[in-house]
Amino acid sequence: MMKHRYFGLAFGVLVLAASLMPLAAQATPSSNSAVLHTRIFNDCPISILSTTNNYPASVQISDTGLECFGFANLHNWHLSSDGVNDDLFANNSCFTIACDLVIDAGTKGGEGGLQLSPWWSPDVDGRFNVRTTDGEIACFGGRLPFYSFTGAHGLHYVPGTSIHLEMVYDPNTLSAGDPATITYNVVYNGTPYSSGALAFDQGNPAEDPPHGQWGLLNFGRLGGYVQCFNDGGNPAAGVVATWSNITYETCQKPTPTQTTTWGRIKGLYR
Repeated sequence: MMKHRYFGLAFGVLVLAASLMPLAAQATPSSNSAVLHTRIFNDCPISILSTTNNYPASVQISDTGLECFGFANLHNWHLSSDGVNDDLFANNSCFTIACDLVIDAGTKGGEGGLQLSPWWSPDVDGRFNVRTTDGEIACFGGRLPFYSFTGAHGLHYVPGTSIHLEMVYDPNTLSAGDPATITYNVVYNGTPYSSGALAFDQGNPAEDPPHGQWGLLNFGRLGGYVQCFNDGGNPAAGVVATWSNITYETCQKPTPTQTTTWGRIKGLYR
């Protein structure tokens, strides 16, 4: 009977390891395309939506006729290696993503930017956010450390102008003493601004495995988004977001071993 128990435990560990190995082995994806997800929020289903996907030269999402009385429509694009499926980013990924963003907003406005979303909210949270209504530029949500370029530097975005956004993720050793960091960079009106390297917090130990700790956590997504506010009764309301000169680069550095129970047992989270 005891032998059967040990066999069952060993088999369970191997099944878990096998199920997680594709993400761990991939480490940082070699993304080469973008996949669009539209009407994640669809509070104005009668709006006129059009998209253009010429990644990496440009991605454009236009949502007009937002005359409904609901909140907003939300759309995004995520990096992909096959043009069909979102790439999944491991906790120990290492990358830089950047773009030039223009948001042309009508009467009610909108917000958009870059997105590093967590596993539990892959389409909504984790925003490097540029808002047209008050010009606020801030990073928040999901696993992202909070930072406000408006609060720290007095920056305010003007609709229809170009702003350069960049996120740099470094996993370090994914430990309490050396957590992953993210750096937010902006260039606006020819002037550069930076948050400096900001540390991630621990995450939930009860979710490790399979998600890890001290970083973005496994199964994240990376790309951009736009949230278009409705203006009830106004058929002229609309938002057009354009991401151009999109760059995505992986880091040329050793990838740290994940500090997870599964990683310690099998040594596969590299």
